[in-house]
Amino acid sequence: MVTIKSDREVSLMREAGQVLARVHKELEEFVKPGLTTLDIDEKCEKLIRSMGAVPSFKGYAGFPASACVSVNEEVIHGIPSNDRIIREGDIVSIDTGVIYKGWQSDAARTHAVGDVDPEILLLIERTRNSFFEGIKKAVAGGRVNDIGAAVEDYIGPFGYGIVEDYVGHGIGKEMHEDPEVPNYTCERRGVKLQKNMTLAVEPMINLGTWEVEVLSNEWTVVTLDGAPSAHYENTILVTDGAPEVLSLLPEEKKLYHVK
Repeated sequence: MVTIKSDREVSLMREAGQVLARVHKELEEFVKPGLTTLDIDEKCEKLIRSMGAVPSFKGYAGFPASACVSVNEEVIHGIPSNDRIIREGDIVSIDTGVIYKGWQSDAARTHAVGDVDPEILLLIERTRNSFFEGIKKAVAGGRVNDIGAAVEDYIGPFGYGIVEDYVGHGIGKEMHEDPEVPNYTCERRGVKLQKNMTLAVEPMINLGTWEVEVLSNEWTVVTLDGAPSAHYENTILVTDGAPEVLSLLPEEKKLYHVK
């Protein structure tokens, strides 16, 4: 069931979003060659708890960590490990969430580590851009699948693969709520968007094929052809006008020209 938040609940989700935005900003400055993915997860959990929040991923459906840390061809759900060392030229996607005062926020970023191939840097940039193109359609009175159509309209000319097996979602008291938010064009336009709906919009874009598979650990999703993948996600609020991005800091909102 799609939930419409009250103004008070929206205010609490703004607080949760700002906690998560600060966590991601700190992690952006933390990631460097030589760290393990477990180092990143431990830093993430420490930051979340230091801000009075709870890591929503830890224990969710049995997931063992506070962050999904996915490297290069890993699309999502990378399990942090002391054996996985970050190296110069890698790209690292960090997907994490918080529960703050009972409300959830979910966001992901892909980071370039050191000197990264320009083609892969473009993939990261365009994946991020596709999020901002998509949310232009996240307006009360529109339809949820218009978001994904806008993502595909932007990404299509580059020839990248848009992951179809995993999609965005509603969010609120629970991490995953209705509706699903695809990142591609669908036959139907989906549910009507209403003011005070909150969504996690998260394009996952591959340099090669759109096809993916799950590793034997039953969590980590990788590209079928081994090509790199980028991931960008924020929690947003549907309004009568432009959507509000809850999990960006004020200076980031200015940079990307969003509310």
